[in-house]
This record gives sequence, C-alpha cells and structure tokens, in this order.
Amino acid sequence: MHHANHFYGHAHVLARYCGLGDGHPPRINGYVQHGWNIGDGLAPGHPYAERTPSLLWSEQTRRRAWSVGRRNVVVTGAPFAYLLDLRRDDPPPAAREGTIWYPFHGWEGQHVKGDHRELIARIRDTEPGPVTVCLYWHEYGMRRVRRLYENAGFRVICHGYRGHWWRDTDPLFLDKQLTELRRHARVASNRLTSAIFYGIAAGCEPAVYGDPMILAKEDPTFGGTARIRRQWPELHGESVDLPTAVGIARAELGTDHRCTPAELRELLGWAHPAGGTS
Repeated sequence: MHHANHFYGHAHVLARYCGLGDGHPPRINGYVQHGWNIGDGLAPGHPYAERTPSLLWSEQTRRRAWSVGRRNVVVTGAPFAYLLDLRRDDPPPAAREGTIWYPFHGWEGQHVKGDHRELIARIRDTEPGPVTVCLYWHEYGMRRVRRLYENAGFRVICHGYRGHWWRDTDPLFLDKQLTELRRHARVASNRLTSAIFYGIAAGCEPAVYGDPMILAKEDPTFGGTARIRRQWPELHGESVDLPTAVGIARAELGTDHRCTPAELRELLGWAHPAGGTS
C-alpha cells in the first residue's frame, strides 16, 4: 500500500513478529505510522488515500487523529515495541557504557540548519563517558558534517538507510538501533524524537538538551518544538527522572496496545496474504 510502511524496516519487523519470516513482507492494508510525532500520526506531505486504515502507535495519537477528522484509525503500538518483544530473550550486554547521541536530522526534502560545533561543545561539557554519535543517513553522507563529529573524538555511526519508494530499505535498521542502544547507559538528542523513546524502552537514561536546530520549511500545524517542550517538560534537560520517562515512553510507543501475532495479521491484512508490495 504505502511506501512509508517500509521505512526503517517496519514492515519487515512486523512480518517477523507475525511469523512470516525474513523475506519480503506482504502488502499492508493501511498506513503504519513511521515515526513519533505530535500530530495525527501521518507524515505531512506524504500521499494518502482517503479511508485507508491508519495504524497508529498510541492512544494519544489516535485521539488527535480523530479530532482532525481522521476515521478508520486503530492503535497497534510502534514497530519498535514489537521488536523488543521479538528480542526479549537476547543476552544482556556485558556492561552499558557512555552515551549514544542523536543530532536532529533532515531528509531528502528538508535540510537542517544549526551549529554543529556548538552542539559538540555542549556534548563534551555534559556527557560523563564515551560518546557515540549516530548520524541519520542524510547527514552521515555529508562528509563535512561527519568529520566534525569524528574530529571531536566521538565514535560516529549510522544505523542504515531508511528507504524511499520501496527501494534500498535496510530491513535491519531497527535491529541495529536496538543493539546500539543496549550498549549505552544514556541516550540523548537536541530534540525529543523517536530515538529518545526507543532508548528509554531499551533501558537507557534519556536526556534532551542543546540547540534544537531549524528544519527548512518545518510544518508548524501541530505546534512544533515549542509545544513539545511545553507538553513533555519532564523529558527535557541534561538529566531527567527515569521512572517518569519510562512511563511516558511506554504510552507514546503504545507498548500496552501491542497485538498478538494473530490479531496483527488480521489488522494488517495478512490473515490470508496474497503477496504484493506493502
């Protein structure tokens, strides 16, 4: 159905959870929310067919979607929540150490403007241990940006390519992210994003601080960064209360709404898969 269902290997994770193996996922009957957002779960600017089911992460997102006129919406939980269940028996890491830091990023259609040197100085002043900087594929491909973090002495990585129009998706994107998160004691970013919630769910202490930077032509419809800071002040700062963060992350990822494999197959249109592109 929608090409964004493949972003970050989401369709692949859901297929594994449903017992369909590691091959190409069947066509999904609906739009799977592909990232945490403060709107109706749909990415602004992405094509969307009316009356297509919206498969959303959380009850909060479902209520917002309903309030703006979306119908045929259902809460299924985030694909990352299903990955955590898939890998619940992984052996624990030998020891968690340091911080994995996610600078706010752009993508094909929008670039980020900000001072990476200033952010690097803030990270150095704040983080107590070794730092891994995870750049989004967009910035990782910019040699100038990548070198700034490498020359600062940070370990610099990328989880892989998100994918676009059903091409070049890294089906192990979330797996790589979960493995890295479990290696670190802290997860941090200059904006509250999916990576922070994933890190909390994976057992990291979160932090959100530093210049949030500016995204070109950022959509202000739902309030932007100002609203995020007002609505989730508990998650902002160099140190936050972990039990509070865990509860918020559980709600935002819809962990308690996670379906059984049989339920999920029914919701995704996979109870009797006929193949095709999801």
